[in-house]
Amino acid sequence: MDIDLKEIAVYIILIAVVLIIAQHLNVVVSGSMEPVMYRGDIVVLEKANLLGIGEFSPADVKVGDIVVYDAVWHEGPVIHRVIDIGKINGTTVFKIKGDNNEGADPYWVTEKQITSRVLTFGDQPIIIPKIGYISIWIRGL
Repeated sequence: MDIDLKEIAVYIILIAVVLIIAQHLNVVVSGSMEPVMYRGDIVVLEKANLLGIGEFSPADVKVGDIVVYDAVWHEGPVIHRVIDIGKINGTTVFKIKGDNNEGADPYWVTEKQITSRVLTFGDQPIIIPKIGYISIWIRGL
């Protein structure tokens, strides 16, 4: 059995690239952001912290940005739009709302809760339509 180190290196690099790309994708699991994005769409993200590397700072988030955050009121990540920015006891907080929801999310969100921001091209979020249904089906959502 002859082990080819170049072939092993290529496989390791391919696996690393796939894992990095996967970290930059998130499946939309509800209709709260319609008509911008639909259940089953995949959005392309930039991460606040990917293995210690910050691709953006949550401090740079502005009104209109679509972010992914860890909600205290919901299990799993939430993808909604920032509609207001304020200060509570000197801490920057964000009011966030799904475009298709009548009201804002129930709690202000801190910078520490924001994990990602949806990448845009021009003013449009980068979306891969419908193929996220595979993940939704596998996870039973």
